[in-house]
Amino acid sequence: MRIPIAKPALGEEEKKSVMQVLDSGMIACGSVVEELEGEFASYCQVKHGVATTSGTSALCVALKCLGVSGEDRVLTTPFSFIATANSILYCAAKPVFADIEEDSFNLDPVEVEKKLSEDDKITTLLLVHLYGLPCDMKPLLKLAREYQLHLVEDCAQAHGALYDGKKVGSFGDAGCFSFYPTKNMATGEGGLIVSDDDDFVDRSRLYINHGQKIRYQHDVLGFNYRLTNLQAALGLEQLKKLNGFNEVRIKNASFLTDGLSDLSWLKTPAVPPGSKHVFHQYTVRVADRDSFTTYLSDNGIGYGIHYPSTICSQPYYQSLGYDGSYPVAEQAASEVVSLPVHPMLTREELDYIVDTIRIYRR
Repeated sequence: MRIPIAKPALGEEEKKSVMQVLDSGMIACGSVVEELEGEFASYCQVKHGVATTSGTSALCVALKCLGVSGEDRVLTTPFSFIATANSILYCAAKPVFADIEEDSFNLDPVEVEKKLSEDDKITTLLLVHLYGLPCDMKPLLKLAREYQLHLVEDCAQAHGALYDGKKVGSFGDAGCFSFYPTKNMATGEGGLIVSDDDDFVDRSRLYINHGQKIRYQHDVLGFNYRLTNLQAALGLEQLKKLNGFNEVRIKNASFLTDGLSDLSWLKTPAVPPGSKHVFHQYTVRVADRDSFTTYLSDNGIGYGIHYPSTICSQPYYQSLGYDGSYPVAEQAASEVVSLPVHPMLTREELDYIVDTIRIYRR
């Protein structure tokens, strides 16, 4: 048996929708993109959506439209995909890192407050709802208000996640999503910014379209970050299925936790009260990771390591002089293993994953 770590769930509805766009001849950015922007914004409980080419470009545009520039410092997590911090560098600003919580893998509000008290040049908080679990928003929102920070949510892995009944992406100045193929909904590549701020959204639309509001009149230095109707057609069908996908992910995660939580050598994911975890990844912790992942591979179980090192230990960030210690993030980076949890898993495959792991001998 071979079980992949991820598998996009694409059906006849997506094929039909894409073919309708192809038959129309309007395959570039257009009315289908506008429909996705509106539908996704409504799903996230906000007023506006701006579609982009990727989650990375969404982050970059959001920061630029909040005025983040070379004099600014942006506080973020050292434990995420590198695009989170790179988006800060793209604005010529400086990333500042705070350590994470042991159980959630998200920014630790206590560590965030320490960094804010030490550095008055921090203007923005860029948090990440990692693996599909919302950050602890109450203390982070309090800190953002107290220190008068812009707040950007990296929701690339958390489509539909809830904190106290409120969708991620709706707490800050902007929420940024990715539609990469492994995400909870997919368009191949693509991203989307959501916000309630009318002026911010107007600026975002300029930046993604070469700085032009009127054709051939360029008001700012912009980019070509436009999504296509083809991708949006996929996105609209995927959005209709997103809640269903998430419920299957949650059900699969519960099955894995029920079958594995009693193993003393493996730590299953935590879900704090008041949070809805949508399990983009089902990430466990194992001390002897190399041996365990070799065993998984030998037995046909796909896995991922998200992520094997902190951002600040990456060679490029080392060349920039980052040498701080983030012990919780560093320990997590040495232990995390993501197991298959995607909605295309069968009961037979879930049984196989649990049974195979349970007989692993270290």
